[in-house]
Amino acid sequence: MNKPLLQAFFVGRAVAEVINERLEVAITDALSDLGKFDAEVREQMHQFTQEVLERAERAAEAANAGETASRGGHSSSDSVDLQATIDELRAEIALLRNELQRYRSSSV
Repeated sequence: MNKPLLQAFFVGRAVAEVINERLEVAITDALSDLGKFDAEVREQMHQFTQEVLERAERAAEAANAGETASRGGHSSSDSVDLQATIDELRAEIALLRNELQRYRSSSV
């Protein structure tokens, strides 16, 4: 009776050791895969960010090149004229809104 009980003990212990080793390998592999995934995601985010910044820089350079070409030899009085034009357009929009409101109220 002693021998089967002793054998069962050693079999149980061996089962626990094998399960422990396989679980350790599985957890190590899972953490390794998670680390790889994290590194890949970080690299992709870095590449995405770089691409966005490069495109923004190219667009800004293109806008600056177009602005420089369109300005030519214009003076600072042109920017004042531009502001005056914007102010006039805003005033016209306000006037049109007023007229539209009056028209709507008289139609009702």
